[in-house]
Amino acid sequence: MNDGGFCNESEVEINHRLSNRSLYSTMSFYTETLELSRISALSFFEAGEDDYNGERFFWQNAEKTMTIVGIGHAHIIKGEGEERFEMVRKKWEVLCSTIVKEDPDIAPVLFGGFSFDPDNRLSSEWNVFPDAYFVVPTFQLVIKHDRAYVTINHIAEEPISAGQFDALRMERDHLIHAAQVRELNVHVKPVVTKMEERNKELYMEAVEEVTKLIRKGQADKVVIARSLKLSFDRTVTSSSALAHVSNEQPESFHFGLELGGKMFFGATPERLVKVEKGKVLSTCLAGSIRRGKTADEDRVLGLALLNDPKNRSEHQYVVDMISTVMEQYCDSVRIPRQPKLLKIRDIQHLFTPVQGTLKKDSSLFQFVESLHPTPALGGEPREVAMDIIRSAEQMNRGYYAAPVGWIDGSGDGEFAVAIRSALLDGQEAYLYAGGGIVADSQPVSEYEETKVKFRPMLRTLGGQLNG
Repeated sequence: MNDGGFCNESEVEINHRLSNRSLYSTMSFYTETLELSRISALSFFEAGEDDYNGERFFWQNAEKTMTIVGIGHAHIIKGEGEERFEMVRKKWEVLCSTIVKEDPDIAPVLFGGFSFDPDNRLSSEWNVFPDAYFVVPTFQLVIKHDRAYVTINHIAEEPISAGQFDALRMERDHLIHAAQVRELNVHVKPVVTKMEERNKELYMEAVEEVTKLIRKGQADKVVIARSLKLSFDRTVTSSSALAHVSNEQPESFHFGLELGGKMFFGATPERLVKVEKGKVLSTCLAGSIRRGKTADEDRVLGLALLNDPKNRSEHQYVVDMISTVMEQYCDSVRIPRQPKLLKIRDIQHLFTPVQGTLKKDSSLFQFVESLHPTPALGGEPREVAMDIIRSAEQMNRGYYAAPVGWIDGSGDGEFAVAIRSALLDGQEAYLYAGGGIVADSQPVSEYEETKVKFRPMLRTLGGQLNG
């Protein structure tokens, strides 16, 4: 049976695995990969709707060179509290060591996300989501550089029989056939029957209070977020939401993660970190302005953003922090001297890519833990900003503004920052947006900035905010 390339363990790593063998001491991890000539990722996701609703995920990078779909749960890894990153990392490494056979094809993938703040225990729409939630899919589609692979993953304590694996093959073939042959559903945007700006006055007060704290020198920058709640005329399916977000925001990372009858999904422009064959790429994305109605206006707005002291200062916080983390885990780091403009449909951002070469003893999860939250989503200094957010925001962000992504058994993977996102719950959806508060911030202008950031998901779900 084929699987992906897996962990090249050092002596230290082997000893660590053996010391934790009780986690998965009796587990066996079987995989089999089949290469296909063609298949639509969204069609494959939709093929699992009847039998695997609530057990699917979707990922596509901004460059459209890597798409992953998961259907069914071969295994679930959860984590709680501040140690959630390390808990997931250890469990994944130990699970990888139980692979029955290695092959340099397509590695099994672990996909999921983390909460923004494990210390936030406010009851909310996020109650079913643990601080970390990751899954190994039973059926995994990977489309990489126009080549498509479907993998069966089976993880169990008992050895699998030939008959059991044949049943999985039959189910795999059923999903492939449905994705390739069945007519796609026609996805019409839902009708928004009600839109609630949740705690708008509290948000305005929070911005004003945080600005005062910053002026007193208690912090340099704090990101304050708010939320919208949409109600629809009918249930909105996960497949419909992903189809619309893919059409509306083609330049972005697309993701969807189902759990407990809900799906967290979005179209984020912000890569947190990518590791591939020893190369590391992170993105500094902070400072934003709307798109112009004409090309000339768009150019003027972009130049204004590049030359705006407030936005450049916000951006530099992020560059400095990400560069420090990269230098900790990389042998060499390359940082452009000046930011560029990243233009997507509704907004343009200041953008600086940072690249490095991975140190031998570094891992993707170490990057994710060290980078979250960046000053673009938390603030500066980090711990002070987090304390202020807990006090002032009075909202549970859940997985909004937190890392979401994947890792394979070889240690390669990619995480994005889950902004421009929403939590879909049947006939309702919760949208989130925030902005960086500094000494000269004004509540009204910050409120207007969040309206721009709501637009991608509002348009995806059929809503409008003042046009």
